[in-house]
Amino acid sequence: MKLLHARTRLAYLVAGLLSTFTAHAEDVSVAVAANFTAPMKAIAAEFAKDTGHQAQLSFGSSGKFYAQIKNGAPFQVFLSADDETPAKLEQEGATVPGSRFTYAVGTLVLWSRDPNLVDAKGEILRRGGFNKVAIANPKLAPYGKAAIEVLTGMGVLDAVSSKFVQGENIAQTHQFVTSGNAGLGFIALSQVTKDGHLTGGSGWIIPDSMHSPIRQDAVLLSSGKDSPAAQALLKYLKGDKARAIIKSYGYRF
Repeated sequence: MKLLHARTRLAYLVAGLLSTFTAHAEDVSVAVAANFTAPMKAIAAEFAKDTGHQAQLSFGSSGKFYAQIKNGAPFQVFLSADDETPAKLEQEGATVPGSRFTYAVGTLVLWSRDPNLVDAKGEILRRGGFNKVAIANPKLAPYGKAAIEVLTGMGVLDAVSSKFVQGENIAQTHQFVTSGNAGLGFIALSQVTKDGHLTGGSGWIIPDSMHSPIRQDAVLLSSGKDSPAAQALLKYLKGDKARAIIKSYGYRF
């Protein structure tokens, strides 16, 4: 009988803990740079398991998110593809002071779905032998800006620019290459890698020394200042589990 009562008390205790956990679970609205789509989906799943909070994710161009945030879009957390846009929002009073930090440093890759097209040093850019090269808009996308720096440094910008197919963001740029509209393209390594290996095709992982660092900053927006879920997500991004996921997609810190 005592054992039965003990089990009953334990069942009530577990049920109480679960109800408390559920009661405090919240949704957090997150604007996420397109290049960070795959790792953020993985992080959000683990975040939900570990905290009960649900991250509602929207993916797109950091520049467009900036405009939406300025126009009152109800995002609570912003994971940008650069460090300039969150800093600008911070200066304009649209964020919680002191919340901005670099959650990842991106890696640029020249990639083709053809497993034999791109060599390990990117010499195809000098040789030619490709129809189009996809690049994200360098005025809006940090990966596009970095690609221009690489081409300029190699002395091939003028020769290659006539073959540009320009994407609105890095997701569209990747799509141009996967669809065959461009033979190769400058994209984020995270889009074509997992656990340190290319998931297909051929690619040149471009040395960091050939372009400015692609620092990607996260920030708590003013609309999220009173949200425990938003604060928990930013803390989670700094934790070991999230950082392991981020690293597995080719990012650095």
